[in-house]
Amino acid sequence: MSSPHPRSERARTPVDDPRYAEVVAGILARNPEHRIHPTLDRVREACGLLGDPQRAYRVVHVAGTNGKTSTARMVERLVREHDLRTGRFTSPHLVDVTERISIDGEPISRAAFVRAWDDVEAVVDIVDARAAERGDPRLSFFEVLTLMAFAAFADAPVDVAVVETGLGGTWDTTNVVEPDVAVVTPVAMDHEAWLGSTLEEIAAQKAGIVKHGATFVVGRQEEEAAGVLLARAAAERVTVLREGADFGVESRSLAVGGQLLSLRTRGGLYTDVLLPLHGAHQASNAAVALAAAEALLALPGDTLVPGLVEAAFTDATSPGRLEVLRTSPLLVVDSAHNPAGARALAEAVAEAFTLTRLVGVVAIAGDKDVEGVLAALEPVLAEVVVTRTSSDRSLEPAELADIAEGVFGEDRVHVAERLDAALTTAVDLAESEGGPGAGVLVAGSVVLAGDARLLLARGGAR
Repeated sequence: MSSPHPRSERARTPVDDPRYAEVVAGILARNPEHRIHPTLDRVREACGLLGDPQRAYRVVHVAGTNGKTSTARMVERLVREHDLRTGRFTSPHLVDVTERISIDGEPISRAAFVRAWDDVEAVVDIVDARAAERGDPRLSFFEVLTLMAFAAFADAPVDVAVVETGLGGTWDTTNVVEPDVAVVTPVAMDHEAWLGSTLEEIAAQKAGIVKHGATFVVGRQEEEAAGVLLARAAAERVTVLREGADFGVESRSLAVGGQLLSLRTRGGLYTDVLLPLHGAHQASNAAVALAAAEALLALPGDTLVPGLVEAAFTDATSPGRLEVLRTSPLLVVDSAHNPAGARALAEAVAEAFTLTRLVGVVAIAGDKDVEGVLAALEPVLAEVVVTRTSSDRSLEPAELADIAEGVFGEDRVHVAERLDAALTTAVDLAESEGGPGAGVLVAGSVVLAGDARLLLARGGAR
């Protein structure tokens, strides 16, 4: 069976709209997504005024610290292969905000983005006014985008929406959905200022998406996080599928452009699955995605059609995640921005690429565990060029260099004020001693990954 939707990701051409820049500027002027107002009341109110569009389709809700976006993309791709219309809401974006809202695998056009805003604008104004009367802030950037996504999915209409949380879970704007499947990918230390200073506290926030009636798919977890997540599952009396116990990666081997997997679920064994993504962490994400899709689409104990699963994974993409932007010299970009993500990245680079020399280009937000990220990358990098991103949250290059010198040593650290200069320096350093087998790794920030894609003319992510 072939779907009319799977290849739509490459078939449609974005349509521009003269109001797009004005609409985006207005939304961006609102509180940023990392400035949390811990309540779902305003979003629930807005959804109610819109007719609760988030209830018009089945939902897979994805939370976690690392792997959320890749997993969400794979779930969507698996569902789409089964002749179902899909919506996908992920964050943050790499280049263009329209990337966050996708229908049938394709980011909505700029014209469609404007239409989505027009559909919710009157309700946003009402909720903003009521909030002001109470002395509360108006709806944030992320809250508005979430409402737009819900409305766009209902208007399409889609059969299934795959919805990624923005930050945490319990108070995340997306947590007004009633999921058929709730997914929590690996939980690690990140966003401590908002989610808590321990793994248990962070896991408790992620567990907030687990609700009675859903199937709960749990990626591989540290013991402290697992205990919290399973306690929530017991309290909500949900069916639990745990990576390692109920599903997982049976085997994996390197293949051209990715890896060949055998994946086990409660339904059975899927063999010869080609995944064009690198690293053990992406194999694990694939197992989680398959378990979630099977829970959504198959009866308990049944498998999905193996041919459809293979076709979906073969076509899987995850821009900005160990993505090769150039081959001569090799230039790879990754969004890893916390120590756990950076460790997974370092392991994947060492496994997937045979390089004579690898030089890093790194920029990191000031509120991250900067030393932890650098320490995770240090074993695979001969030298590092520190720079800044286009975000005002980016650590100043000089300050980042001071921290990097404590990890790498002064003679292995170089400073560039702009990304273009950093890339030029890194290529020169790589090729000067590594020759044609050298490479450059750009990592440390989602914003940096997007900046690199834009600079190298890859543009927005599909």
